[in-house]
Amino acid sequence: MRAIVSVIGKDKKGIIARVSSALYKRNINIMDISQTILEKYFTMIMITNLNEMTISFTDLAAELDKLAQEIGVSIKIQHQDFFDAMHNIDKEQ
Repeated sequence: MRAIVSVIGKDKKGIIARVSSALYKRNINIMDISQTILEKYFTMIMITNLNEMTISFTDLAAELDKLAQEIGVSIKIQHQDFFDAMHNIDKEQ
């Protein structure tokens, strides 16, 4: 199972380290990552593999919410299937 993790906030040191460490702690593999700075705002999207995670998805989302508050950013996680369905454009219309 895969999930999309997005992080947005004012740029500061340690955002990538803190988020990736939180995922590592729960045995979640980061498969792909894209990050950029837009003016003073940090944005990052990660595709993660949850197959071996050591926590429930709900508890993981809660941990990421807590981390987001600690470091002053927004962190959202969605199952890839849900993300894909939300962004699917029906080509038959």
